[in-house]
Amino acid sequence: MKASLMHKSSVFSLLFSDPDVLRELYSAIEGVTLPDDIPVIINTLGDVLFMDQINDISFEIGGRLVVLIEHQSTINPNMALRLLLYIARIYEKIISGRNIYSTKKLFIPQPKFFVLYNGTAPHPDKAILKLSDMYKSIEPIGLPEKPSPALDLAVTVLNINEGRNETIAKRCNLLAQYSAFIAKVREYQKEENSLQEALKKAVVYCRDHDILKELLEKEASEALKNAPEPVRALLE
Repeated sequence: MKASLMHKSSVFSLLFSDPDVLRELYSAIEGVTLPDDIPVIINTLGDVLFMDQINDISFEIGGRLVVLIEHQSTINPNMALRLLLYIARIYEKIISGRNIYSTKKLFIPQPKFFVLYNGTAPHPDKAILKLSDMYKSIEPIGLPEKPSPALDLAVTVLNINEGRNETIAKRCNLLAQYSAFIAKVREYQKEENSLQEALKKAVVYCRDHDILKELLEKEASEALKNAPEPVRALLE
């Protein structure tokens, strides 16, 4: 992979860009086993003008589920709203060419929303962010609050730092390796003044210990060593 492409795709998005890997990742997150023959179709949103990604990962499973996964290194309380905007655009893609004004009911895949968090700030293994938690109260204008708002969206936030959510890590080896890689870079950062030097040492260590070895050997080794900016956000 060319180093010039690294700014357009995080290490995380690069790793989880294969349908088989996404099937395994979703199975690990949900604690289920999906048959290998269930199709996974990636439909991540892109910016056509700038050839860039808008969201991290989105994909359909068997035409029945549409899964959105965001990777975050900082705690973002607005993820439910962001994912609402993303899913609306993804549904537009899914129903493209179908008549939404028809008298015939359209069926759409059920949505699932996840944030995989690997920042340094303390965070529980699992948390739920709800769109309804962002709503302003309507009591000041004399209206009663209702327990079930007309629109809601729930996002499951999972801490994927090394040593957290180990059941998920055991079920998805690539996710465990990714967490180990980030942990090793952070470890070397404490010894080095330069992120680039820490990254170089982490690449060598992980390659020698079969951590993301295939990726580091085939594609990303030079890019990671020479262009650390893409992983800076993952480590702050």
